[in-house]
Amino acid sequence: MRVMVLLKATADSEAGTLPSPELLAAMGAFSEELIAAGVLVDAAGLKPSSAGRRVAFDGPDRTVHDGPFAATSEIVSGFWLWQVADMDEAVAWVKRCPNPMPGPSEIEIRPLYEAEDFA
Repeated sequence: MRVMVLLKATADSEAGTLPSPELLAAMGAFSEELIAAGVLVDAAGLKPSSAGRRVAFDGPDRTVHDGPFAATSEIVSGFWLWQVADMDEAVAWVKRCPNPMPGPSEIEIRPLYEAEDFA
Protein backbone atom coordinates (compact mmCIF):
# COMPACT_ATOMS: atom_id res chain seq x y z
CA MET A 1 0.00 0.00 0.00
CA ARG A 2 1.11 3.55 -0.61
CA VAL A 3 0.91 6.15 2.14
CA MET A 4 1.52 9.86 2.22
CA VAL A 5 3.46 10.85 5.32
CA LEU A 6 2.75 14.51 6.07
CA LEU A 7 5.04 16.64 8.21
CA LYS A 8 2.98 19.34 9.90
CA ALA A 9 4.22 22.94 9.98
CA THR A 10 5.39 24.72 13.10
CA ALA A 11 6.06 28.38 13.86
CA ASP A 12 9.71 27.74 12.89
CA SER A 13 8.91 26.16 9.52
CA GLU A 14 6.35 28.87 8.73
CA ALA A 15 8.99 31.50 9.57
CA GLY A 16 11.24 29.91 6.94
CA THR A 17 13.75 28.65 9.50
CA LEU A 18 15.81 25.98 7.79
CA PRO A 19 16.76 22.78 9.64
CA SER A 20 20.10 22.70 11.44
CA PRO A 21 22.98 20.82 9.79
CA GLU A 22 22.59 18.13 12.46
CA LEU A 23 18.88 17.68 11.73
CA LEU A 24 19.54 17.61 7.99
CA ALA A 25 22.14 14.88 8.54
CA ALA A 26 19.78 12.86 10.77
CA MET A 27 16.92 13.16 8.28
CA GLY A 28 19.28 12.25 5.44
CA ALA A 29 20.37 9.11 7.30
CA PHE A 30 16.72 8.19 7.94
CA SER A 31 15.90 8.69 4.26
CA GLU A 32 18.81 6.40 3.33
CA GLU A 33 17.28 3.72 5.58
CA LEU A 34 13.94 4.15 3.80
CA ILE A 35 15.64 3.85 0.40
CA ALA A 36 17.59 0.75 1.44
CA ALA A 37 14.37 -0.87 2.67
CA GLY A 38 12.57 -0.08 -0.59
CA VAL A 39 10.02 2.10 1.23
CA LEU A 40 10.75 5.61 -0.08
CA VAL A 41 8.99 6.57 -3.31
CA ASP A 42 9.38 10.37 -3.12
CA ALA A 43 9.94 13.14 -0.59
CA ALA A 44 10.22 16.92 -0.40
CA GLY A 45 10.08 19.83 1.98
CA LEU A 46 7.73 22.71 1.26
CA LYS A 47 8.43 26.41 1.54
CA PRO A 48 6.36 28.35 4.12
CA SER A 49 2.72 29.00 3.31
CA SER A 50 3.60 32.69 2.80
CA ALA A 51 5.06 31.56 -0.54
CA GLY A 52 1.88 29.70 -1.48
CA ARG A 53 -1.60 30.37 -2.77
CA ARG A 54 -4.95 28.68 -2.36
CA VAL A 55 -7.64 28.59 -4.98
CA ALA A 56 -11.17 28.39 -3.60
CA PHE A 57 -13.88 26.83 -5.77
CA ASP A 58 -17.57 27.72 -5.61
CA GLY A 59 -19.40 26.39 -8.65
CA PRO A 60 -17.89 28.19 -11.66
CA ASP A 61 -16.17 30.85 -9.47
CA ARG A 62 -12.50 30.75 -8.50
CA THR A 63 -10.97 32.94 -5.80
CA VAL A 64 -7.22 33.07 -5.18
CA HIS A 65 -5.93 33.64 -1.64
CA ASP A 66 -2.28 34.48 -1.04
CA GLY A 67 -0.47 32.92 1.92
CA PRO A 68 0.40 32.88 4.71
CA PHE A 69 -2.44 30.74 5.97
CA ALA A 70 -3.79 30.51 9.51
CA ALA A 71 -3.77 27.40 11.73
CA THR A 72 -0.08 26.56 11.42
CA SER A 73 -0.61 23.08 12.88
CA GLU A 74 -2.90 22.23 9.94
CA ILE A 75 -0.39 23.26 7.27
CA VAL A 76 1.88 20.67 5.63
CA SER A 77 5.58 21.54 5.62
CA GLY A 78 6.86 18.45 3.86
CA PHE A 79 5.98 14.93 2.77
CA TRP A 80 7.17 11.45 2.01
CA LEU A 81 5.44 9.00 -0.29
CA TRP A 82 6.08 5.47 0.96
CA GLN A 83 5.32 1.96 -0.27
CA VAL A 84 4.62 -0.20 2.80
CA ALA A 85 2.84 -3.47 3.60
CA ASP A 86 0.27 -1.81 5.87
CA MET A 87 -0.38 1.08 8.24
CA ASP A 88 1.42 -0.72 11.07
CA GLU A 89 4.63 -0.70 9.03
CA ALA A 90 4.16 3.00 8.24
CA VAL A 91 3.69 3.80 11.94
CA ALA A 92 6.78 1.77 12.82
CA TRP A 93 8.85 3.79 10.33
CA VAL A 94 7.50 7.11 11.60
CA LYS A 95 8.37 6.14 15.17
CA ARG A 96 11.99 5.71 14.00
CA CYS A 97 12.06 9.14 12.36
CA PRO A 98 14.10 11.91 13.99
CA ASN A 99 11.92 14.76 15.24
CA PRO A 100 11.64 16.79 12.00
CA MET A 101 11.36 20.13 13.83
CA PRO A 102 13.41 21.87 16.53
CA GLY A 103 10.53 21.58 19.05
CA PRO A 104 7.29 19.62 19.33
CA SER A 105 5.99 18.38 15.99
CA GLU A 106 3.49 16.04 14.43
CA ILE A 107 3.50 13.64 11.47
CA GLU A 108 0.29 12.40 9.84
CA ILE A 109 0.05 9.17 7.82
CA ARG A 110 -2.67 8.86 5.17
CA PRO A 111 -3.23 5.91 2.82
CA LEU A 112 -3.68 6.69 -0.86
CA TYR A 113 -6.61 5.42 -2.84
CA GLU A 114 -5.60 2.67 -5.21
CA ALA A 115 -7.37 1.54 -8.41
CA GLU A 116 -8.87 -1.49 -6.62
CA ASP A 117 -10.63 0.87 -4.17
CA PHE A 118 -12.87 1.96 -7.07
CA ALA A 119 -13.65 -1.51 -8.44
